[in-house]
Amino acid sequence: MRQLSGLDAGFLTLETKTAPMLIGSVSILDPTTSEGRLTVESFRSLLRKRLQGAVALRRRLASLPLDLSRPYWVELEPEEIDLEVHVERTQLPEPGGWHELSELMAFELSRPLDRKLPLWQILFVEGLQTIPGAPEDAVALIARVHHAAIDGVSGAEILGALFDIGHVPDPPVEHDPEPPSGPAVAPSTAPTPPTPPIDAPRPPRTLDLLARAGRDLASLPRALPAAVGRSLLGLAGGAWSRLRTDGAPPRLFSAPRTRLNRPIVGERSWAPAIFEFDRLKAIKNAQGATVNDVVLSVCAGALRGWLDDNDDLPEEPLVAMVPVSVRAEEEKKRAGNLVSAMLVALATNEADPLVRLQSIRDSALSSKVALRAVGARTLVRSAELLPFALSGLGVRLYSRLHLAEHHRPMFNLVITNVPGPPRPLTVGGARMLMHVGAAPLFDGLGLILPVFSYAGQLSIGVTADRKIMPDAAGFAARLAASLDELERAAL
Repeated sequence: MRQLSGLDAGFLTLETKTAPMLIGSVSILDPTTSEGRLTVESFRSLLRKRLQGAVALRRRLASLPLDLSRPYWVELEPEEIDLEVHVERTQLPEPGGWHELSELMAFELSRPLDRKLPLWQILFVEGLQTIPGAPEDAVALIARVHHAAIDGVSGAEILGALFDIGHVPDPPVEHDPEPPSGPAVAPSTAPTPPTPPIDAPRPPRTLDLLARAGRDLASLPRALPAAVGRSLLGLAGGAWSRLRTDGAPPRLFSAPRTRLNRPIVGERSWAPAIFEFDRLKAIKNAQGATVNDVVLSVCAGALRGWLDDNDDLPEEPLVAMVPVSVRAEEEKKRAGNLVSAMLVALATNEADPLVRLQSIRDSALSSKVALRAVGARTLVRSAELLPFALSGLGVRLYSRLHLAEHHRPMFNLVITNVPGPPRPLTVGGARMLMHVGAAPLFDGLGLILPVFSYAGQLSIGVTADRKIMPDAAGFAARLAASLDELERAAL
């Protein structure tokens, strides 16, 4: 067993009925393989072989009575994972395009995972007929993993474990037998009926967990002075960096009020925006910026237009929280969350796209300076001090009392950029054509924009609260228009 870190446990406490803490993705596959066709059965067979290399998919929670301390991960053996439960099959309604797939993704993001099982699920989706850039009868994998188990970087590591890259050739996978003669039968829209469940291993004894919790609580007074000292030094360094830089980065709770920062409902809205990566690189090279600066500028242009059309554009610039990985090289394979964050002013008050890009570049640079001064791991370490039971109670009260309506937002939205593999991936020989992400929301955060680069593409998975932004596809179209505008001005 291994106890969850404070940051990992924080994503458990943030979860409410209206806010499942799920990292998700949609992968579009060409199901044609050298052996025939990828099916749900052959995918399960392949996944069974790969589970040994994906620790995050083999962990189950063990919680303490009354949440006296942070839960533990219990690591299971690959044969103890019931893939009939974790990998389901469904059929996309006609005409089988992005609209239908996006609605299915939004539905899946609205459903929490069962905490009695390892915290992940994959939906094998057939019947894709009209996805641009994909063949007819393409398949999709909709993956959902609890944020307590992975962050964006470790999620990319799971891709490496599950897909064919870096693996020796697998033995031929089993495929469906030839269909019997007679009328064709359409695949059922219901998930594949599960086989009898695999016997679960004996859970940890409550007394053992209580003993561990007692040791954790006893060690807290010894850890507190050092942690507080590190935090105070970090905050002092951050304050000093603000005095030394020309443009100080935004502070928490300095973001303007917008419709994005209201209490959320349980339903999600989701849509993809997919671009050629070379387009963003050309702007980066022409303007002396980074790819991340260009991505933030594209998002800012779309936000400015959307808020203006909804008569909600504030005079102050919106503030984005941008997660920053703090993984050392030796921690790259570790599951869980190892992230800090910086705040960037998005210059949504600037109409000129080039002025907006310059302003965002300066804000991102000053935020990086401040983050180095604070110490990127300060927030990660500080999370260890939060009492697990009290933090969960605080989140539930915050949600029930709709407190997000009564203060300025910590930040307006999250934009997280995860670099993916530059070469195409395959799973069981089926090539992955596109990959688009999704990420969780909570009260006061109605929009998050996960960015993922893969094989010459850059995707943005618009993940929104359906009440706040009913038309995620419309916002995805605004992202495309914003890139066009910036491209015309920059090149």
